[in-house]
Amino acid sequence: MKTFFLIICLSILFIGNAFSCEYTNEEICQSIYIIEGGEKTNFPYGIKSVSCNGKEECKKVCLNTVRNNRKRFSDYGHREYKTFLEFLTSRYCPKEEYLCDTWFTNLKFYLEKN
Repeated sequence: MKTFFLIICLSILFIGNAFSCEYTNEEICQSIYIIEGGEKTNFPYGIKSVSCNGKEECKKVCLNTVRNNRKRFSDYGHREYKTFLEFLTSRYCPKEEYLCDTWFTNLKFYLEKN
């Protein structure tokens, strides 16, 4: 009986940790919006590579980027990166860019905060 109880407790612990690491596309985009400057920036959601008119259009680009990179991560990104967020960071803010180590840290911080 004690063994059964221990197995149940460990299962709940590991399952809970697995789900707590996953975030929705919307949550990720909201965190990206904050770390890319929020209302104070000329580039909502950090969108610079394509033209978007206003916050809502830039949000759509951001959501598409997150969604498309989820697919890429499952197709091949998981071979090089441990987590989806690490993979997304490599696409959204490559290491060659200024302050990208901070970008990943900030992304995790705001996801956990919200």
